[in-house]
Amino acid sequence: MNGSMNVSSNPHVRSKATTSGIMISVAIALLPAAGFGVYNFGWRALMLLCVCIATCVASEYIYEKCMKKKVTIGDFSAVVTGLLLGMNLPASAPWWIAVIGGMFAIVVVKMLFGGLGQNFMNPALGARCFLLISFTARMTTFTYDGVTGATPLAVLKSGGNVNTYDMVIGRIPGTIGETSVIAIVIGACFLLLSGIIDLRIPASYIITFALFIGIFGGYGFDPYFLTAHLSGGGLMLGAFFMATDYVTSPITPAGKYAFGIILGLLTGIFRIFGGSAEGVSYAIILGNLLVPLIERVTLPKCFGKGGENR
Repeated sequence: MNGSMNVSSNPHVRSKATTSGIMISVAIALLPAAGFGVYNFGWRALMLLCVCIATCVASEYIYEKCMKKKVTIGDFSAVVTGLLLGMNLPASAPWWIAVIGGMFAIVVVKMLFGGLGQNFMNPALGARCFLLISFTARMTTFTYDGVTGATPLAVLKSGGNVNTYDMVIGRIPGTIGETSVIAIVIGACFLLLSGIIDLRIPASYIITFALFIGIFGGYGFDPYFLTAHLSGGGLMLGAFFMATDYVTSPITPAGKYAFGIILGLLTGIFRIFGGSAEGVSYAIILGNLLVPLIERVTLPKCFGKGGENR
């Protein structure tokens, strides 16, 4: 033994929390928004949620059995992926879209890259973007109270007026889990108070986006316009539940702030200058791809041999 040691920089993460415990907490936190979605859109929303969860769990089980790997469905990560995917679908989507999305999320995005902890992007959002590209018409058709129409952000982008109170409550067309800001914030508060997530990424994301909309949106910092953008398009669901995914977000404190700022800028660019009225899913997916670079730049310098003295 030559006595040398491999010195690496912090953070050295130690925790008594288990993967299954964290995933169960996330699933519980998603229940208010998912429950409101079922109340808002009826039995079809419940059916899609159940199909997504069942498909994700079955896909992971079958893949690991076929590959002769340890079955990991007990960590509940597939359940959370299925729940998030279902919440990102319109209630009018056919059941087979949920099956295709669930299989893509687990097999292509997660398992082919090594399973939990190895996926390079959020599986649920990766599947949603795949479905948006493959089945655009079905993924962008929204029905609320028996009437098919555009989402409030699409109406706003076309120059129309929207009811911001209804957007906050959730009485609007949209995907199953994105409509009620109140329900999403209730679940987010549970995660924050239990220490599962912190505010670095969501806060930097939302503040950056609000500033971008205020500067480039064309209405200044009009409260009505800002509230509409903050309440619609799945921004709150994405900021608190998908941008904070442990695997696909930075672990360094500075990296979390940088990640949130990048997401806010990308979402603002897509909404204001792009053809889509939404943009959250694509922003987070692109942000996920930048995480290795963000962590490389923001990794603290280690002390000792080869490090920096301060």
